[in-house]
Amino acid sequence: MTPNIGITQEHLAEISQTLSHILADEFVLYTKTRNAHWNVEGPDFHSMHVFFEAQYNEIAEIVDTVAERIRILGHYAPATLKQFLELTHLTEQTRDKNDSAGFIKELLNDHESIIINIRSQINTLADRLKDVGTSDYLTGLTEYHEKSAWMLRSHLK
Repeated sequence: MTPNIGITQEHLAEISQTLSHILADEFVLYTKTRNAHWNVEGPDFHSMHVFFEAQYNEIAEIVDTVAERIRILGHYAPATLKQFLELTHLTEQTRDKNDSAGFIKELLNDHESIIINIRSQINTLADRLKDVGTSDYLTGLTEYHEKSAWMLRSHLK
């Protein structure tokens, strides 16, 4: 049964597609943060291992809530690695060194890229697509990524 929540079916499909791209970005960021957790090396190994673990746990929760938002809107969430790689605007990176500074710079760039992408969607969702709920949700998501970016940026000073 389709949701009857005051948003047209066409708009629900467009909103769900926007959220699918965001879900893919979040899943790729989650995977990259896990990679940092598993593979970081150097004198700050323990503190960065713990730091990256806290971040990937937070992102795992976000992945779940974005997917659930898509389901709330009556659509199916993408759920394969192939779909995520097709939908994301992030890139998978490889590195020669697994030092914390390299991982931090890469993750910081991804958080900031996600912030810019989400911010560009917020008003469209509220104004044109008439979905203030998803717009509000994405505003909160932006705040999370801003805080995470600040924390990462602070490690580089």
